[in-house]
Amino acid sequence: MIDDAAVNGQRATAPRPAHTPGRTPVLGLDPDELVACVACGLCLPHCPTYRVTGLEIASPRGRIAAMRAVDLDGAPLDAAFVQAMDECIQCRGCEAACPSSVPFGRLMEGTRAALETQHIGRGSGIRRLAEWVAYRQLLVRHSWLLALTWVLLVAQRLRLVPTRFGLPRLDATSLRTPLDAAGPGTGDAYVLPGCVMDAWQRDVHRAALRVMRAAGATPMLPGPGSDCCGALHVHAGRVDEARALARRLIASMPGDAPIVVDSAGCGAAMQDYGHLLGTDEAHAFAARVVDFSEWLATQPPLRLRESRRVVVVQDPCHLRHVQKAHGSVRTVLTPAFTLREPDDDGLCCGAGGAYGALQPELSGEVRDRKVAAIRAVGGDDPLVASANPGCLLHLRAAGLDVRHPAELLADALLPEDT
Repeated sequence: MIDDAAVNGQRATAPRPAHTPGRTPVLGLDPDELVACVACGLCLPHCPTYRVTGLEIASPRGRIAAMRAVDLDGAPLDAAFVQAMDECIQCRGCEAACPSSVPFGRLMEGTRAALETQHIGRGSGIRRLAEWVAYRQLLVRHSWLLALTWVLLVAQRLRLVPTRFGLPRLDATSLRTPLDAAGPGTGDAYVLPGCVMDAWQRDVHRAALRVMRAAGATPMLPGPGSDCCGALHVHAGRVDEARALARRLIASMPGDAPIVVDSAGCGAAMQDYGHLLGTDEAHAFAARVVDFSEWLATQPPLRLRESRRVVVVQDPCHLRHVQKAHGSVRTVLTPAFTLREPDDDGLCCGAGGAYGALQPELSGEVRDRKVAAIRAVGGDDPLVASANPGCLLHLRAAGLDVRHPAELLADALLPEDT
């Protein structure tokens, strides 16, 4: 069983031994990283699941204590352990608050990879089938994903898709019109279309392309192999599949041009390709990846209408905590809008990639807190800026008007720059 002191949040008084002699750690985590957590508790206010539940096992230090109990002390991989790992949103807000620089995201990804490899806690047969279809078929074959999107669009028009699913209002014109950009090697900056975002939010990409052209760039699209970056696979512990997708994506964008990504989650995953693949090529590729707003902040200033409309900025976790590029969103939006900040220190909105679908109750409770923080500074009907597709969909499903920074900027461009 998991150690009671770990679950109840008692402070660690000394590092544990590397592992029990004679046994192999079943999670395969770095023991030095595991014992780096001193249980100081500074992460607790930054953990959305702890804030909602108040349970130690739902906090970063509680989860690390559980990992130590399993990997170093021989505790079983029981249902309570699997549940604690599944309920983590992987927002990595704890990393930004940790004085010991514990790489919690890496520990969580390693734990989920071990559970996936050992086929532990994989849920019902229906869930396993859904995951096989999603991860092994749809995300890696963009034409299949687009075909499914057309089916969903028709179902929407026939009112067969419940609004509680949070699916965006799909648009036939957008779906049938491909993105207009240069081919590989013929421009000066790549733009990643991605998988779900290109199928469900292609107009965000169109806005990003417009803004990039207004900034003087010649954007280009990747070649074959750019179906998916593998971010969702990494979060789910499907590391081998993520590595295969990463290699394909790297090959699709040759040269040394910057790779501009308007999805915070995708950008964070791609910036970690060096660690994921461990090759010089992957490290070089990762160094080229930059968030859309961060890239734009380094370009000549855009000519924008000064609307001064109030915009509440919601920071996607992977932009704020992983890429640390959230300041650039404010830099590029300030010339045209009046910005306001939620008073919650960047707490997660609860989207977390597929988290909203897998943990709807917890995800909804986390979102309720974020919505309340946004409305506290933006009023009952705020305009919200968010640079991640998952956050956009999740917050829109709660009734908020959420736009990507690229969309806001494209609408604010003066006519001669459009």
